[in-house]
Amino acid sequence: MAMVCLSDFEAYAKKYLPKIAWDFFAAGADDCSTRDENVLAYKRIRFRPRMLRDVSTMDIRTKVLESEISFPVGIAPTGFHQLAWPDGEKSTARAAKAMNTCYIASTYSTCTLEEISAAAPGGLQWFQLYIHRNRAVSQQLVQRAEALGFQALVLTADLPYTGKRRDDIRNGFCLPPHMKLKNLEGAFEVCKISPSFHSLHWHVPHETKTTGMDPSVTWNDIYWLRSLTHLPIIIKGILTKEDAELAVRHGVQGIVVSNHGGRQLDGGPATVDALVEVVEAVQGRVEVYLDGGIRKGSDVLKALALGAKCVFIGRPALWGLAYKGEEGLQDVLRILQDEFRLAMALAGCASVSEIGRHLVQFSKL
Repeated sequence: MAMVCLSDFEAYAKKYLPKIAWDFFAAGADDCSTRDENVLAYKRIRFRPRMLRDVSTMDIRTKVLESEISFPVGIAPTGFHQLAWPDGEKSTARAAKAMNTCYIASTYSTCTLEEISAAAPGGLQWFQLYIHRNRAVSQQLVQRAEALGFQALVLTADLPYTGKRRDDIRNGFCLPPHMKLKNLEGAFEVCKISPSFHSLHWHVPHETKTTGMDPSVTWNDIYWLRSLTHLPIIIKGILTKEDAELAVRHGVQGIVVSNHGGRQLDGGPATVDALVEVVEAVQGRVEVYLDGGIRKGSDVLKALALGAKCVFIGRPALWGLAYKGEEGLQDVLRILQDEFRLAMALAGCASVSEIGRHLVQFSKL
């Protein structure tokens, strides 16, 4: 089967991954309306292409926090990559380096930060952090990431509790015995989804069952993080102008407009719809990125036209891993890169700097 577009990889992953793994990756919260809306929202955005522009030479490079990447698509933080491919996050890191783009490694990786870093030395890697009840665990993770050369910290803000993902509850989802949350070994051990709390629960030494995440985290904890590290801090999960303003006020260097792939609060906005008000609120003071719903190179172009500096892919990266590991993920990135270049050319943009709000309009339908 020729892999022509990202939906080909999706179909392959759905066919060949174990059902419990596919359901975990595919899951949205509740009715999955926000998950689906992330994709559908792009269909309501129309291009205003310009003609007779010299697009004989294309420059699709951009920068994120002063680091150049080959095109404005990175890999979003997602957990448990070994469910998709035996080498897990090591393959993800190698593919990102080979394609000269940014990989955000998850706290909930099935490989250690040390393994991820060693798999792709010199690659552009950021570290995604959840703040746990046991602050010492989070502090150690931040300091490990900085010592290993990760270049930014991405704080996920939209998960005080885990959203209700129905299939995971029905499946009694838990990691297979041979897989571990490698970065948290000794701190937590994953147990299973609890039907009563709709949440990942943990066995914590000397404690009764409790969730690992700290639901008491507030904006003031940005200052605590700042005291731990010299790394730039990016906050992920912002969907409103009010929170965008607060992020800037608290001194972060970037914002990821994200609804966690529709896995948290169902009924929230699609990320590309939320992007507009966040970009307007930020007024260029920090870089704004986006994840959720990117399935084509033209989606990337639409997001950039609305003010995103770069987009990050979550589920499509996992589909690529499920297909052929590192090679499959490179295929996914290469397809997006080629589609993005073509969409830019057909819209009349020869470089990323020429992409702007003038390029799109919202459908009246």
